Amino acid sequence: MADRKEMSEFLAAVERRAFVQTVYAVRREEVALDIVQDAMIKLVERYHDRPPAELGPLFQSVLKTTTTDHFRRETVRNRWTTLFSALGPDDSEDGGRDILEAIESAPGSLQAESAADQVERSQTMALIEAEVKRLPARQREAFMMRYWEDMSLAETAVAMGCSEGSVKTHCSRANHALATALKAKGIAP
Repeated sequence: MADRKEMSEFLAAVERRAFVQTVYAVRREEVALDIVQDAMIKLVERYHDRPPAELGPLFQSVLKTTTTDHFRRETVRNRWTTLFSALGPDDSEDGGRDILEAIESAPGSLQAESAADQVERSQTMALIEAEVKRLPARQREAFMMRYWEDMSLAETAVAMGCSEGSVKTHCSRANHALATALKAKGIAP
């Protein structure tokens, strides 16, 4: 059972990695921060009685679920917003100002990027994601756990049900395959 100190140390150690991982998934820092905080609260509320060694995989699972829940809520919210906006008057014909045009993006944020940079980044990410999907299942699984979820070698081995040496082999093969495929498409590290 993790005591208060161990739980605090675990959360402090995983906080930054979880935030970066979630920003990548949801593309908005403020939303990512909320998701990570919610996941941490759920971990403490539901799994405080688990041993410290189990907290890493449990937290990854809670974080994934919380992120998925966010996307589900967004989908429902967007449906209702679209339905209600169709019922209201159209302000654009009478010279009303669009509120989105008045909001300035912070320098260095994703919103401040030029359209060309956004398109280039999204195309590069699509190529990378396509190549990751082409990896054999075990290589993809090891690669995602080690480098995307930032799990330790031991945690990955336990989650995959294999030895640490097998995890190293799968990751090495995945890295080599991705580097070769991406280099062929003009994407250099």
